[in-house]
Amino acid sequence: MRNKHQIYLVSDSTGETIDRIFTALKAQFSIFKYKKHQFSFTRTKNQVNEIIKISSKNKNSVILYTLVDAQLTNFLIKEAAKKGIPCFGVLGELIKNFSEILKQDALNIPSRQHKMNEEYYDRVEAIQFTMRHDDGRDLKDIENSDIIILGVSRTSKTPTSIYLANRGFKTSNIPLVNQNSIPENLKKNEKNICIVGLTTDPERLIDLRKNRLRSLKENEKSSYTNLKKISEEIYEARKAFKKYKWPVIDVTRKSVEETAASIIKIYEINKKNV
Repeated sequence: MRNKHQIYLVSDSTGETIDRIFTALKAQFSIFKYKKHQFSFTRTKNQVNEIIKISSKNKNSVILYTLVDAQLTNFLIKEAAKKGIPCFGVLGELIKNFSEILKQDALNIPSRQHKMNEEYYDRVEAIQFTMRHDDGRDLKDIENSDIIILGVSRTSKTPTSIYLANRGFKTSNIPLVNQNSIPENLKKNEKNICIVGLTTDPERLIDLRKNRLRSLKENEKSSYTNLKKISEEIYEARKAFKKYKWPVIDVTRKSVEETAASIIKIYEINKKNV
C-alpha cells in the first residue's frame, strides 16, 4: 500500500514495552498506515545486521527500539544511519536521566523487569486466584479477593478481571442476575473489600450479546437480547449497587484498560479508608 510505513520494533527482551509504547504513539494520529515487524530478544550485532538488512529493503522504514546495552544501541544507530533509516530509542535517555538523578549507574541487564522475584510470584498467584473465581465460581473464599466485580452478563467482567490479575490484584467477578445472586457476606462486606459494579448502555449490550450468541451459534432472538429485558436487568443492577453503596463504572465507551485503571483508583481510595 502506498505510503504505508514499515515499523520495526526492536527489543532485547519480550518486546512488550516497545509494543505498548507504539500502541500509544499510533493512537495520536488519525491516519497512520503501517505494517508492524517485531524483533524480540535482540542481543547481538548479527541480529541487528539482519534487522538492518530487512528494513533497508522497504521504503518508509522506521526503527523503534528498547535496548539497554550501550554498545549494541550505538551499533544499531550507526548502521541505521548508513541506510538512512529513522531510528528512535524510547528508554535510553530516560535511563540516563534517572541514572543522574539517583546518582548510580544503571544495571543495563535485559529482561530484568521479568525476573522471577516475589512480585512475579504474587502476580502468578493473583492470576490463578482470578481464573478460579471467574463468573461466580468458588465463592467460599471470595473474601480473600482484593477486588470484586459485579455486573450483568457481557459487561466485560472477565477481561477486566484478567487484566487486573496481571497487575497483581486478586480479582473475583460475579454475574448479577438479581439481588439473590449476591453472596450474603458481600452485602455486609465486613472486611471492607473493594467491590465495584459495572454497567453499560442497553443498546450497546444488545450488540455484545448478539455477537456472543453468534459465536456460540445459538438463536439471537431470546430474552437474553431483548431490549426491555436488558433495560430491566441494568436498572435492577444499578438499584443493587446503590443499595449497598458500591461505586459504579459505566463501561459503554471504556476499554478494558480504562475500566481497570478506574477500578485501581477506587481500590487505592478504599484502601486508604480501611
